[in-house]
Amino acid sequence: MEPQPATTPLRASDSDRDATIERLGDALAEGALDTTEYDIRLQQATTATTLAQLHPLTADLPASQATLAKEDAARKAAQHHADKRAWLNEWSYWTGGAAIMTAIWAVNSLREGEWSFYWPLAPLGIWAAILVSYAIWPERDRTDHPTRH
Repeated sequence: MEPQPATTPLRASDSDRDATIERLGDALAEGALDTTEYDIRLQQATTATTLAQLHPLTADLPASQATLAKEDAARKAAQHHADKRAWLNEWSYWTGGAAIMTAIWAVNSLREGEWSFYWPLAPLGIWAAILVSYAIWPERDRTDHPTRH
């Protein structure tokens, strides 16, 4: 990820300089910069001390294929992590529902004086089957579903 422009003179870190140098290298490889311009910008990037000095070095460059691929991979990884977290949250909802339904069943059974059929088995079983199906057949890439937001 390349450094963002700064309105105040924030100090640039080694990772900020490295990101800028990598972006310049991608631009050279894709033909957006010639070797002379690359050398000039590379020298400026290695000696830059603030983010405000780094930003102009890449501001006029088109997004490189490597940058786009990295951003896409990062977006997909973040989406996968969010989907997994949501799935695990659904299991916590299932556990809460199981506890509530079991409590209702137990109270009714105690009130009637005998243990009746465990009716929560049906809704909990269906709910669990749906959650397991999401693990087996996860939703495909969101671009496959243009009507979803």
